[in-house]
Amino acid sequence: MPVNWTAPDAASLHPVPGVRIGVAEAGVRKPNRKDLTVLLLEPGSAVAGVFTRNRYCAAPVQVCREHLEAGAAIRALLINTGCANAGTGESGLAHARQTCAALAQRLGLQAQQVLPFSTGVIMEPLPVQRVIDGLDAALADAQPAHWLRAAEGIMTTDTVAKAASRQLQIGGQTVTLSGMAKGAGMIRPNMATMLGFVATDARIQPALLPELALRLAEVSFNRITIDGDTSTNDSFILIATGQAAHPEITDLASPDGLLLLAALTELAQTLAHAIVRDGEGATKFITVRVEGGRDAAECLQVAYAIAHSPLVKTAFYASDPNLGRILAAVGYAGIADLDQNQIELHLDDVHVVTQGGRHPGYTEQAGARVLRQSEITIRVGLGRGAAAETVWTCDLSHEYVSINADYRS
Repeated sequence: MPVNWTAPDAASLHPVPGVRIGVAEAGVRKPNRKDLTVLLLEPGSAVAGVFTRNRYCAAPVQVCREHLEAGAAIRALLINTGCANAGTGESGLAHARQTCAALAQRLGLQAQQVLPFSTGVIMEPLPVQRVIDGLDAALADAQPAHWLRAAEGIMTTDTVAKAASRQLQIGGQTVTLSGMAKGAGMIRPNMATMLGFVATDARIQPALLPELALRLAEVSFNRITIDGDTSTNDSFILIATGQAAHPEITDLASPDGLLLLAALTELAQTLAHAIVRDGEGATKFITVRVEGGRDAAECLQVAYAIAHSPLVKTAFYASDPNLGRILAAVGYAGIADLDQNQIELHLDDVHVVTQGGRHPGYTEQAGARVLRQSEITIRVGLGRGAAAETVWTCDLSHEYVSINADYRS
């Protein structure tokens, strides 16, 4: 079961003016499951994306990048689950382009106005005809309120749908933000095995969208890790339909820009946290906060060393206060001139280490008490400067092995 996360009620997910969503059962990998989703965007919408940094990236990622770089006005997104269309060579690229062309033909668009997304098993050919055959049903299903259906339709090993909405006032006008994501394993920064889609009707200068998408990814989807693997298909897409009635935002540092940035950040982090909470076999949601670094980069270096450590994660699963494993991860993180005598370590409200050694007041009973919680914060002080960064992870359980051992069966 996910850690303190349940699927949202469909009525809590606000339609975004300018976006319609349709979902179908195309039988991409398994029968009788939602596995094909289309997002249809009104003219005037702006779209930007952030994609995996894995050099062995999937065909749909390559096609998405091509279409965005071509500068065509994006009017539709096409998402399939069940097959990643990764490791499929030239035929995989041809299949991704073929699905774009098929959807574009039905909508009276150019193929470059469609972005394709796939998730599922790597190195298997996309059953392209099944995807194409499912398009008419997905289009017939298209409604503004289908955010939950879509969140269900993009799941793979996820156990629960991940979607959320927010509303705020800008210039006296209501602005809506809604988003969905999928992901539960093969999760690591530099984008993880996740797909994330956030849409708003805010009026934003289109030239600002790529920067905004990157800023959002950097503080949300690029700050989570489950198992340290970076996938081939990761994509985060930001959509602005521009249908709200407030004056156009032309500067993200303006008061209106900052309001929107804060709301989008909170939404993106909620979706990113949901991925960790639904981590394959996860029983605990762990915040790793590293403070006192010389810069953000070394804070993240230490945070990821802790968050990726199988020894740390398995100890947390067992509620075993074997906290020397955290100190070992800090030490091997790669800071050559780290002074271990400056290290401070807290586990929630429990002061574990001070000046590099065991705090006089620390007891294993206190550590075990915190580790029995479902949500835990690790806070490390480096004593080197004023920088601080946070990442989010989960524990590592027996079930994680079982899920991944049986993934293709």
